[in-house]
Amino acid sequence: MCAATAVACGGSPSSSGSESATFANAGVVVSVADGDTLTVQIGDTKEKVRLIGVDTPETQHPTKGVQCWGPEASDFTKSVMTKGTRVRLVRDVEARDRYGRLLAYVYLTDTNVFFNLELVRLGFARPYPFEPNTTHESDFAAAAWEAQDAGRGLWGAC
Repeated sequence: MCAATAVACGGSPSSSGSESATFANAGVVVSVADGDTLTVQIGDTKEKVRLIGVDTPETQHPTKGVQCWGPEASDFTKSVMTKGTRVRLVRDVEARDRYGRLLAYVYLTDTNVFFNLELVRLGFARPYPFEPNTTHESDFAAAAWEAQDAGRGLWGAC
């Protein structure tokens, strides 16, 4: 697994420069629901967090069922975002989605790896631009082209 990703093994960060976001907060991962949804402890509060700008294939959707590369994406997120992992959450324009989940760009505190971007770069997620939270839209698009060109993850399997 270490050869596949710098995220899981503490390699160099994949960050994309300055943040124009309006909020940042430290937290600790409590659990992972699927490839793009986590529960994070922020102070005394547990928050369900939806990663901004990315969409992993479904594993638990009531009408879509299990999609191609969904289990792999979920397993990858669970392998990186283990219970107790320290993260930094950065908000964009809109704080919550229609389900009440906190919307955030997630960085691994110890390595500053931009996890949302890594999911796309490694082929575990597709870009999911959703106005007004589009600060990293071009970064996600470039990472998706790279992953697709290399046949990584869902781009080679689905």
